Amino acid sequence: MRHMRNRIILAVLSAILLLPSCRSQYEAILYGSDNDAKYKLAFDLFEAKKYGKAAEAFESLSMITKGTPQEDTVQFYWGLSNYRFGDYVTAESNLSQFVATFPLSPFNEEAKFLRLDCLYRSTYRYELDPLPTHRALAEMTVFQVENPDSQYRDQVAAMMDDLNNRLELKAYKAAYLYYHMEDYLAAHYALKNVLKENADNRYREEILYYTAMSAYKYAYNSVPDKQRERYLVFVDDYFNLVSEFPESHYSKEVESLYQKVQKILKTDNENG
Repeated sequence: MRHMRNRIILAVLSAILLLPSCRSQYEAILYGSDNDAKYKLAFDLFEAKKYGKAAEAFESLSMITKGTPQEDTVQFYWGLSNYRFGDYVTAESNLSQFVATFPLSPFNEEAKFLRLDCLYRSTYRYELDPLPTHRALAEMTVFQVENPDSQYRDQVAAMMDDLNNRLELKAYKAAYLYYHMEDYLAAHYALKNVLKENADNRYREEILYYTAMSAYKYAYNSVPDKQRERYLVFVDDYFNLVSEFPESHYSKEVESLYQKVQKILKTDNENG
């Protein structure tokens, strides 16, 4: 038993002693003192699309090249490597620092755009937390104002349009939820408030439709003494929809309800 234990200990010690000789060429250069070799390695890895390792190599060069003509190149490619690797949180941090530190670098405009793209890629679906979306939009707005002639202006505009769509859809769906829950008074108020806050919401047609339907269903389910005044609210909402969207695919449905309400109101007038 003792002989066996000694053999195991010897094997472990041998393995430990052999570790330095098993170090890869990548590790040998990365942790070595030959900075020129390290610089070449970083770009070789980047060109080979081994972005994770390239990021490590550029990070190791970041302090070494500080204050040298190579500093902005190393810092930019460190961020770019993390971006290409898909680590958008780290890349955004790298690129944000780069933009602040090297405003005159030839890489500055691209770094600004890539940083915005990192923020864009770090946002969530419309149902989830909108804070990253608001942050990205704020930064993109600043970029568009400060860089009116940027080659990336159209791409940033497309990202902004997508993010605004998410916010508009979120506002619409949040208000629609009351309609789905059959709380028609709350739905009517919430839907109107969506357009009050943003009249250009791209879901305006749907919002006007559900506003009218909320008014109709609220009136229909009301006590008889309250129905007339509440049906009149529906009539107003009906005209808002059909005057703005005369070709709406909701027209036939709301027209049928309008005719029904007109008969009810006419009967009430005759009885009154």
